[in-house]
Amino acid sequence: MSEPTLLVLYGSQTGTAQDTAQRIGRQAKRKWLQVQVLPLDNYNVANLISESLVVFVCATTGQGDAPDNMKNFWKFLFRKSLPAGSLSRLDCAVLGLGDSSYPKFNFVAKKLHKRLLQLGASPLLPAGLADDQHDLGADAVIDPWLTSLWEKVFALYPSLAAVTPLGEDEPLPPTYTFHFLDDVKEDRCRISTEQTVPSQSHPFPAKLVSNRRVTDTSHFQDVRHIEFDISGSRIQFGAGDVVMMYPCNAPEDVQQFCQLLRLNPEATFALRATDNTAVPARLPQPCTVRYLVETYLDIAAVPRRSFFELLSTFATNELEQDKLKEFSSAEGQTDLHSYCNQPRRTALEVLTDFPHTTTEIKVDYLLDLFPEIQPRSFSIASSLKAHPNRLQILVAVVRYKTKLYKPRQGLCSTWLASLDPAQGEVCVPLWVKKGSLRFPTDTDTPVIMVGPGTGVAPFRSALQERRAEGKPENVLFFGCRSESKDFYFKSEWGTMMEEGHLKLFTAFSRDQEEKVYVQHRVTENAELLWDLISNKHSCFYIAGNAKEMPASVCDALKDVFRQQGHMSTEDAEQMFAAMEKSGRLQSETWS
Repeated sequence: MSEPTLLVLYGSQTGTAQDTAQRIGRQAKRKWLQVQVLPLDNYNVANLISESLVVFVCATTGQGDAPDNMKNFWKFLFRKSLPAGSLSRLDCAVLGLGDSSYPKFNFVAKKLHKRLLQLGASPLLPAGLADDQHDLGADAVIDPWLTSLWEKVFALYPSLAAVTPLGEDEPLPPTYTFHFLDDVKEDRCRISTEQTVPSQSHPFPAKLVSNRRVTDTSHFQDVRHIEFDISGSRIQFGAGDVVMMYPCNAPEDVQQFCQLLRLNPEATFALRATDNTAVPARLPQPCTVRYLVETYLDIAAVPRRSFFELLSTFATNELEQDKLKEFSSAEGQTDLHSYCNQPRRTALEVLTDFPHTTTEIKVDYLLDLFPEIQPRSFSIASSLKAHPNRLQILVAVVRYKTKLYKPRQGLCSTWLASLDPAQGEVCVPLWVKKGSLRFPTDTDTPVIMVGPGTGVAPFRSALQERRAEGKPENVLFFGCRSESKDFYFKSEWGTMMEEGHLKLFTAFSRDQEEKVYVQHRVTENAELLWDLISNKHSCFYIAGNAKEMPASVCDALKDVFRQQGHMSTEDAEQMFAAMEKSGRLQSETWS
């Protein structure tokens, strides 16, 4: 049997599946295999019938959805017209990355594995189902799964097993090389203003109109109501849709990074791929070091294990090398977790902790070492029917303490909060995508919405839209800490109530001795909710933080079914499941 080319295809939403796919690619290169690593939608799926060896690495997003960069592949693969034996030449393996705290744990990987078998592919081993909730994280499943994978590949291709692999402490060639140029003015504005609908590859530079704090200055959390002008963008959106944007690194982080690596931020370079990899479309050619570090390299993220693996290959200082190797090993994952993940230490901070190794980093390895900044998503908090040519969001600025001296900050929320249109024109490149929430189109169906905190954002959009369309049956449960400090859109809700467009129930958890939450208000209004759900076929929505709230609201709703519908626990569960299946019960939660 001739030696195969290994194809590693991934579907990744936040970069974790991409990182794992690239790790598999590096292991393959060390074993001297020809390998190609691609996002699923960058691969021509029609060629799958002639592939012999493919590893699929897939995350599951939202309510069991496929990641954005494998949506087209997903549609194609589930065509009913595909013949049963079309993938009979293919040996494959599926690795799923999921979180068992979500109901549809690793749904995409399970479904993909099953579909590949239906189409005649031969599985090298059972689907790997990694779980973020495991004490050691996803690696608890990934490490042994990869060991088994290589055993199966070597059994299939014995000639590969006879070759001595490249040592772990020897760096692989970089994916790209930097070619520095003299006096080239870089075109900073890479944002297309072509007359196309804005997308990830062609975002629209939306002008920031206002950036207003909506929590009291004495409140612990800074929450922003931010408005963008999208005139001339051709952007359309409806209630439940989501806006996407790429954040930038803080100027002081960019400066520190360039100092640590002895890089001139104003130096200009062109990138060249060392193999058949495409140069990142988001980077202008030529590009300055400042632009690369500010807009592309994720230096403020908590680094993954792969970062330490590559860093260890540069180390010449014995103490630093030993520590980096320990953090890269399967045995060192508990130590890595307590050094990096628990205190949320950033990649930039790791570089300062390993100064000797940092000075050894060669510029060509920057894009291998630091992942690309991932786009961030926000529920749109306005309707075009109420605010034409405008798009509004509600952003909680993430800031918290760990054992590290410097408070941790959310990259995108901190960046957005720092933008001040009063200091001059500010444009944010953005695009819109369909959200997971769907609202009824007919006039008669009432909606019940539970959105504590910033979870209220998509419901403000829905209420503005429904008010404009003359759909008056709307119930909102809103919760926050205090009526005087973080009651978002209070006056707007008051106007809607006066007009007869809204019934509002509030839960201010800290305004009295005993804490009151939205789930308590759901239970208190059981009679109204039962009437709306059982007699008027209302739809029920939940949005907000994924910790305890969604489960508590769901339990309260089942209590309503039991109490008002005189049902057994089992019947209430069945009614709840039927509402979920029919789309009358929907949730959008985030961690």
